[in-house]
Amino acid sequence: MLRYFAVIQRTPRGFRYERFGGIVHLTRPRALVFVDRDRARRLGYRESRLWDRPEEERWNEERLSAPLEAHLQLTNRCEAGCQGCYTGATPTGAAGEWGLAEWKRAIDELAARGVFHLALGGGESALLPWLGEIAEYARERGLVPNLTTSGLYDDDVLARLVGWAPLFGQINVSIDGVDNDYAAVRGFSGFQKADRAVVALRKVSKHVGINCVVTRGSFDGLGRVFAYAKSRKLREVELLRFKPSGRGIKTYEALRCTDEQHRALVPTILKLARKHRLRVRLDCSYTPMVTHHRIKPKVMRWLAIYGCAGGDLLVGAKASGMLTACSFAPPVEARVDGLGDYWERDGAFGAFRRWREAAAEPCRSCDYLALCRGGCRVVTMHARGDASEPDPECPRVIDWRAAHGETAVSSTPARRLPVIA
Repeated sequence: MLRYFAVIQRTPRGFRYERFGGIVHLTRPRALVFVDRDRARRLGYRESRLWDRPEEERWNEERLSAPLEAHLQLTNRCEAGCQGCYTGATPTGAAGEWGLAEWKRAIDELAARGVFHLALGGGESALLPWLGEIAEYARERGLVPNLTTSGLYDDDVLARLVGWAPLFGQINVSIDGVDNDYAAVRGFSGFQKADRAVVALRKVSKHVGINCVVTRGSFDGLGRVFAYAKSRKLREVELLRFKPSGRGIKTYEALRCTDEQHRALVPTILKLARKHRLRVRLDCSYTPMVTHHRIKPKVMRWLAIYGCAGGDLLVGAKASGMLTACSFAPPVEARVDGLGDYWERDGAFGAFRRWREAAAEPCRSCDYLALCRGGCRVVTMHARGDASEPDPECPRVIDWRAAHGETAVSSTPARRLPVIA
């Protein structure tokens, strides 16, 4: 531990004050480290007005002063037409999309609030001729831009992206399965083209990985995904739970994983990670599937495994600049360039922030409530009609409802989600 904090002293990229102390942004290793007030002082940071509250109350504030990262959907334009697209992207994009000037203004606001990372995506943001300029501008303002891309574009776009690759902290190519598994998830055969992008990007950057949306039909092919990542000398595999958002609302029932698969997820990926010596990440919506295995809460906190982070650790923004709690959530009544004013508003982000007081059984009595936060709000809203309810795909929730004679998962008809006030 002492050696680790010696690293903090040597390689800080930045620091943000918080009520409990602050957050240190490291470059080596790449990490955000939460430190208390005493540690912050020892690192040389001066007193802050945020530290005016008594020491014993410093951990009682649930909300950070700003999110750690922002997920920006730079465009809704994409020619792929994937059957489960979370944004419902089209070849022409959407009306009212922001351009370079507006996104620079948003980055100014995020930098002023102390946000550390940007996750840039779409649609397919690699199609934007100014993507490199946005990434460079984010760097200038002290933020680390990361990119998710499909790889499904022509040689000219790929060559341009290869030239921009050094600007990004991490680039993940979306590969939801190998060969036929990819086609089963996306609705068309695009694996070879996505692989071409992986190879080209890996030649110029070591910080390349893949994003893999896990579905009922592709779960058994996860071993092939890990083997592929290893063969391409990639650094990480990030697994994402399929969510009912965009075109995914209509395909959700057919593509979402079964309860049996969710219960098998953790042992499956731990075995694959060890076998292929790869780092694996799970998106926050998978936290109920992790807690099912009764991992000690202390260990989960150490590994920074948290449930729904929307409206707290992260925020999102649609292509029109409208602010969201996360990439899959409906917009709120604010724009991302007005984050500061909205962040402190009573009732901001609705159910995404009411998880503690709204917790019903079995979440209310669960040892993991403070970490899991009731699971995925987007799944819950779709399946139960109320985003404040417990995640209906959580194994514990399923078992509890079965014991009480309730239906485990009952999806409502596909519809547009409402704007959150």
